[in-house]
Amino acid sequence: MDTFNKKKNRIKYLNMSSLITLNNIHLQYQNGSQITEVIKGVSLDIKNQETLAIVGKSGSGKTSLIMLMAGLEKTSSGSIIFQKKTISQMTENELSHYRQKNIGIIFQSFYLIPNYTALENVALSLEIDFQPNSLELAKDLLIKLGLGHRLEHYPSQLSGGEQQRVAIARAVINKPSIILADEPTGNLDDQNSLLISQTLFDVVKSHGSSLCLVTHDKELAQRCDRQIIIQDGQLI
Repeated sequence: MDTFNKKKNRIKYLNMSSLITLNNIHLQYQNGSQITEVIKGVSLDIKNQETLAIVGKSGSGKTSLIMLMAGLEKTSSGSIIFQKKTISQMTENELSHYRQKNIGIIFQSFYLIPNYTALENVALSLEIDFQPNSLELAKDLLIKLGLGHRLEHYPSQLSGGEQQRVAIARAVINKPSIILADEPTGNLDDQNSLLISQTLFDVVKSHGSSLCLVTHDKELAQRCDRQIIIQDGQLI
């Protein structure tokens, strides 16, 4: 990225309001007397409608950060603030509401429900929230993602790229505040990786969501407004 674009992105970043803030986060696992520290004092601020790439090797702590921000892991110390609310202080019901309303997660391995069709997998997020017209809304989104001919197909009948597009639709159908994407192109070939990355950025832009993208793909990371590097559980 040239100097002009770096300066432009810096000004854009400074003018954005904060969405989620990590303050000196630590994550430890204990097995008997052995303690393994996975995240070591990470502080990070993600802005509204920002696209952020967290880049690092396998085992560097990238996925752990995603799980912490999603409220699927609890910090050992430090705090995560989402729109002035501390995630660690939320009740289970509040956490469930937080994830349902504000978080969309895309995994490398898709995690679609095998005995649900593509349409049912996407509509389920709306049905859990008792939203009307869930099937119609899911159908419209899948058609926009080029899967109108695959609505009644099960995950086993879809290609890897098609499954990931279904997973993207499922993640964004509720128009969450932030999409957390964990190696979304990691299991795909080059052609499908390009298609999925374009789809992801298009959908995030159209929904006005923030994107936190975890990847080891430098080309994919460069599409984001900002990149940070994690190594051995620390930002460098």
